[in-house]
Amino acid sequence: MATTGLTTTKQNILQYLLKQGQATAQQLAKAFELSSQAIRRHLGELEAEGFIAHDAMQKGMGRPQYWYQLSTKGRALFPHRYEEFAVSFLDTLAETVGEERVGKVLEKQWQKKAQNYRDRVGDGTLQERVTRLVQLRQEEGYMAELHQIETVDDQQQFVLTEYNCAISEVAESYPSICDHELEMFAGILPDCQVERTHWINHGEHLCGYLIRAKHSNS
Repeated sequence: MATTGLTTTKQNILQYLLKQGQATAQQLAKAFELSSQAIRRHLGELEAEGFIAHDAMQKGMGRPQYWYQLSTKGRALFPHRYEEFAVSFLDTLAETVGEERVGKVLEKQWQKKAQNYRDRVGDGTLQERVTRLVQLRQEEGYMAELHQIETVDDQQQFVLTEYNCAISEVAESYPSICDHELEMFAGILPDCQVERTHWINHGEHLCGYLIRAKHSNS
């Protein structure tokens, strides 16, 4: 995260909002064990600097409740790679050879990336492989986490959550990249079904993937 001189508390607030999507001052005060006055001072300063914004929600006859979330400037503090140059390069390539050929180039690139991931994830139990996959994503600048889901039929299920996209600007201009990414995850884990549950490109605050072990026929 590019701190730009922010205090640790402010960095923690921004990371909390990145992961949760939005939060009230009361929730943040409880999360960081700070007084309401202290948390509101931090929020006021972060909003004045343009890193966060708030929405006022009215419930009943009382005062409106403020919900805080990251602004575009706030999201930009978190790791992003390639971005501006990559988008410009792809745009130039599309103008030169056409969008269809650019699509084929992107598909080929993701096939190479999938092979690299397969080599690095290697063999092992599903738990070991998805853990290594998350580590790879973290190394590439994604704020990735893994959560295991308890099921009644003992079918292994995991949720891979990414709270930021390291190539968000590229994905926004060329959303087919996200489809290749989903195919890549499925190819790395051939004994699993992989389903996208959340997508930053659809205005959500995270990308999420449900990973389910396929039932054995034996």
